[in-house]
Amino acid sequence: MKTPLLLLVLVTVLVHVGSSFPTERRGSQGGRDKYSTWDDVNVVAHGLLQLGQALKEHVDKTKVQMRDVNTKLKAFNSTVAELQREQQEQGAALRARGQEAEERATLAAELAEEVRLKVEEMKSESRSIHSRMDQLEEKVDGALREPVAVESNYSDHSGASLVQRLMEAQSRRIDDLVEKIKQQQDKLEKQSLHLQTLQSKVAQKRFKLYRRRDEETALSGQTLQSDAPTGLARDCHDLFAQGQRASGVYTIQPQDSAPFNVLCEMTSEGGWTVIQKRHDGSQNFNQLWEHYQRGFGSLNGEFWLGLENIHSISKQGQYTLQVEVSDWAGQEQSARYQFRLGGAEKKYTLHLEQDFSGVLERIVTTGASGLPFSTLDNDNDLSADVNCAKLLSGGWWFSSCGESNLNGKYPRGPRLLRKQQSRRQVMFWMTTGGHNTSLRSTVLKIRPVTVK
Repeated sequence: MKTPLLLLVLVTVLVHVGSSFPTERRGSQGGRDKYSTWDDVNVVAHGLLQLGQALKEHVDKTKVQMRDVNTKLKAFNSTVAELQREQQEQGAALRARGQEAEERATLAAELAEEVRLKVEEMKSESRSIHSRMDQLEEKVDGALREPVAVESNYSDHSGASLVQRLMEAQSRRIDDLVEKIKQQQDKLEKQSLHLQTLQSKVAQKRFKLYRRRDEETALSGQTLQSDAPTGLARDCHDLFAQGQRASGVYTIQPQDSAPFNVLCEMTSEGGWTVIQKRHDGSQNFNQLWEHYQRGFGSLNGEFWLGLENIHSISKQGQYTLQVEVSDWAGQEQSARYQFRLGGAEKKYTLHLEQDFSGVLERIVTTGASGLPFSTLDNDNDLSADVNCAKLLSGGWWFSSCGESNLNGKYPRGPRLLRKQQSRRQVMFWMTTGGHNTSLRSTVLKIRPVTVK
């Protein structure tokens, strides 16, 4: 449409220019002026044609550019539609996960109600047993107080036998009831552990759901107020204070930290958070810095909780570290320290102060500023000419490669202790006599200092 219009404009201009020149001039020079005028017209017409051609080329180029713009707009519209579709799918997935979390929470509530009913049933049975015991005592006392007449159809011996038979029968009934109570208690403990496992799984699912939703919201440039659960315990002793008495795996969330699972050892004096456990050599402890930082192993077997997790717990306040070891002769020893662990920027420097009675030497010679953690690929020990982690195996707070190494190789038997090199590479602890004694099992656990 634009090209014919331009041509029409050019023709109009040409006619106008042609009409502006005189058609005839008189005199001796008339013929030459006439020819000069037509030459000028031809020059103007040629220039106008060139201008029209340039305008046509510009129009063609503009059309090509417009087609490219239209193609890019279509691609952009397709991308926007795809992003909208993905956003709708993500929203549907989030709603599905939320529904799944609600279903799991409902299941946990039902299990809790079932456990409560079982407890009530056991209390009722206990009251019934006490009532029967009282009745039995009354019967026995009455039988013993009744006078035995000589003229009675039963002799003294027969009366005593009757009482004995009654007592034996009642004793059997009591034993049966006690056995039933034990069975009910076992079932109750299993259901309680199952409930705790479900609660832990629900908490983890909900946390992952909220974290993913926050990440997606951050990517979309929106703001969302987090309503993630904040009721998780800060450590195992916090769980103990909340009423938990069974040892096992729980989910905790220290202050300013993400939730993670720990092994809790519940005792009569409180809850201990286990940070290291070795007893059979099933886990290789000769790991690099990254693995020691995030943790490795199985909480149901041998494991290292992870320097970052240990730091997130210990930075909440003053903590006590308890070290428990046993050797191949079966001798068990332990010691306690006031414990503090620095963060990643300080290479997880260990600070200890032994203020409890113990039969072991210090875990390490920390000095005034403590010792940083060392591994095969991150040498931070105090020895200038040797890498203690490479020499002794495993990661530890090494000073001069001589005091202790509870993360060394696990010995496969007492025969390995005969070789000095093997003795230095296996996990060991310096005894009060100054000898490096190889160990068979180790446990490191922490809890708040305020616990008495």
